[in-house]
Amino acid sequence: MPKVLIVEDSKVVGSVIKKKIESGLHYSVHWVQSYLQAKELLDKDGLDFFICLVGLYLPDAPAGEIVDYVISKNLPTIVFTGELSDEIRKKIWSKKVVDYVVKESGYNLDYVINLIKRIYKNKSIKVLVVDDSQVFCARVAGLLAVHQYQVFQAGDGIQALKILNGNPDIKLVITDYNMPNMDGFQFIKEIRAKFSKEDLSIIGMSGDNLLSAKFIKLSANDFISKDFFTEEFYCRITQNIEAIEHIREIKEASNRDYLTDLHNRRYFYDVGQKLFENAKRNNITISVAMIDIDYFKKINDSYGHDKGDLVLQKVARIIQNRFRASDIVSRIGGEEFCVLACNMGSENVKSIFEQLRKTIEESEIISGTETIKITISTGICLEPAETLDEMIKYADKMLYKAKEAGRNRVEI
Repeated sequence: MPKVLIVEDSKVVGSVIKKKIESGLHYSVHWVQSYLQAKELLDKDGLDFFICLVGLYLPDAPAGEIVDYVISKNLPTIVFTGELSDEIRKKIWSKKVVDYVVKESGYNLDYVINLIKRIYKNKSIKVLVVDDSQVFCARVAGLLAVHQYQVFQAGDGIQALKILNGNPDIKLVITDYNMPNMDGFQFIKEIRAKFSKEDLSIIGMSGDNLLSAKFIKLSANDFISKDFFTEEFYCRITQNIEAIEHIREIKEASNRDYLTDLHNRRYFYDVGQKLFENAKRNNITISVAMIDIDYFKKINDSYGHDKGDLVLQKVARIIQNRFRASDIVSRIGGEEFCVLACNMGSENVKSIFEQLRKTIEESEIISGTETIKITISTGICLEPAETLDEMIKYADKMLYKAKEAGRNRVEI
């Protein structure tokens, strides 16, 4: 479980923040009220905190010494302050902190929660910085490292493209315009030939603000002037990363069945068609199975639709756990599921679906004093066909045959 350290002398502020983090994020929180207590805690072995929240001024550290000490321990640090002026803001940002928060409202508590969650997620996010100035590149990389991003650096577009090829999961590229070998504009064109704006965000950066529109027109997601303020820089970075995450979440939601969390009919046909065509090109065996819950209408009529939903969810989990991540398991309508599997082998297919049938037959759902028993019928097409639709039709015919033969059967 992620561990958070709070160093705050106010009992009210400390207890409220601790409770908010524990209830909102379910992280482990240690709260101390002085510099000395924090030092004693951090000098111990085995307490691996991933972030620290500190009050700027403590009774035994009135000049902000706690911030310097915590940062010296390589801990990402969020600073709480009761007052804010230009002088205090400059002092805080000079210490390479994650951010500061003014202790003034409940809204700021929500901001803290989102910020902590952001820093934790950043550990798995890769960012590429491209600039021929080693000094400026190191400055930007250093700021990103404070927010826990995995940072890559390149001196020009050619070197950057090699890094991208080796790390296609990079989510953000920050690039200068004026570079040797390949300028920033040509570099963006090369990126966009492989990565869409929804998959990889690009922020153009230059000392010439007149280039901002050109960057955007060439499909950069954003632009930052090189004389940026640190606060603005972090806001822009977070905004671009979260935009990609939100798009991915929306796409994922549109491809998922809300009840069972399996892929839906739309996803099955979109991705299944690609798998089918790839299998035909590479002479890979492919199998399609149609699965139907037996007497499902009777279950709904006898026990109610809420229990019917539980049956669907249980069957979906069993099916999903039985197949590989590379197989497609979808709920394509009502009580009907479809599985597309590659390179499984005919004998393995027979064995796997028979085991699946048996597992579901042996499962049950308790409803009050009654027990709901579940069985499935399955139809499978192993023979290659001209189209995926044809294979689905053959599997559907086999499913009908299984039902006609008494249900709780596998027909191939």
